[in-house]
Amino acid sequence: MNTIATEVLIIILLLAANGVFAMTEIAVVSARKTRLRRLAESGDLRAKAALELAQSPNRFLATVQVGITLVGVLAGAFGGATIAEQIAVRLESFPWIARYAEAIGIGTVVLGITFLSLILGELVPKRIGLNNPERIARLMAGPMNSLARLANPLVWLLTASTELVLRLIRLKKPHDPPVTEEEVKVLIREGVQAGVFDRREPAMVEGVLAFDRLPVRDIMTPRAKLVFLNKDDPHEAVWHKVVVSGHSNFPVYEGSRDHVVGMVAVKAIYANLAAGVGVRLVDLMTPPLMVPASQTVSELLDIFKKTRRHIALVTGGGGTISGLVTLVDVLEAIVGEIPSMEDRLKPEARRRDDGSWLVDGWFEMTNLAPLLGGALPATEGQSVAAFVAAQLASEPREGASFVWLNYRFEIIDMDRQRIDKVLIMP
Repeated sequence: MNTIATEVLIIILLLAANGVFAMTEIAVVSARKTRLRRLAESGDLRAKAALELAQSPNRFLATVQVGITLVGVLAGAFGGATIAEQIAVRLESFPWIARYAEAIGIGTVVLGITFLSLILGELVPKRIGLNNPERIARLMAGPMNSLARLANPLVWLLTASTELVLRLIRLKKPHDPPVTEEEVKVLIREGVQAGVFDRREPAMVEGVLAFDRLPVRDIMTPRAKLVFLNKDDPHEAVWHKVVVSGHSNFPVYEGSRDHVVGMVAVKAIYANLAAGVGVRLVDLMTPPLMVPASQTVSELLDIFKKTRRHIALVTGGGGTISGLVTLVDVLEAIVGEIPSMEDRLKPEARRRDDGSWLVDGWFEMTNLAPLLGGALPATEGQSVAAFVAAQLASEPREGASFVWLNYRFEIIDMDRQRIDKVLIMP
């Protein structure tokens, strides 16, 4: 019995060796080449050896197959020649199964070796290899290279034979890229499920990946929403357009709106006004940056970086102006729609739980009247602050109040001499 136990132990060791080959094979195949390459570039010699194995699949797989085949043959031959025979001898002492002893012995050995081969030689090692493929590949790369050198003639023969058969069946190397866009998206989504990435990041990554296909026309502000300034407009006309529009940048044209000669920013106009200088567009405008509507967003980003500009006019067929695109539009293509400065500065009227309204002082009366049932005078362009100041008998101050019909108006907040917040209560 001790002899059988020893031989079973030898077979288990052979199957464990089979498992090492299987584990190494799955680890090298599954290891991420980018991670191995980064480790190799940082000076990790084992990672460099693992990367060489991964990049030479024929040589590596031939080495692994030689080892697996040799171990399998030894385990099968050893078990069939020794253990099966000893089992049969012991079974012959039972008359009722004596004539089946040899068949039972061989069957027992075949089933036992098959079971152990699947568990110890394949399934468990491959799971270990998949759990940490880069680490296993780095650990086993050296022994695999040594074994390949020892079995070099046989490995060469197997590699050459494999290449010959592939040529005969005209199987070409795949031309697919090593990593596809869809694979990156799947990895990001899996990372979100595992808690590695934030739930908002997949949409941002997909937005960036679409840059090489997304045309500028899809993110631009269309021409109908632009405010154009005539180069020859006087100060009053320019200032009126700027104030009414609320925009930050304006195309400046000469003769026709398709003949844009410059761009002017509202901050440049404000700077002139602060200095007490009238607005002359010729002195403030900068040369326009033109990009075609069909250009991709990724190409637009390159232009922005090269020119150090963050705004461009979009041209359509025949050189006509189709719209305007900014770096903010590019950002919104990544993170989704974000509120503009105009939206954030837009005055609000917020209704509170008790039915009262907290209103910004520059909120227009024409917008407030419908909220209060139309009981207020709605003078075009008049702000709530102007209306409140007109009703007060004294200078506006915090806490001052008056009653108009069924509503009580109270100044809640003052910004210096300006009425900033008004509380309106039924």
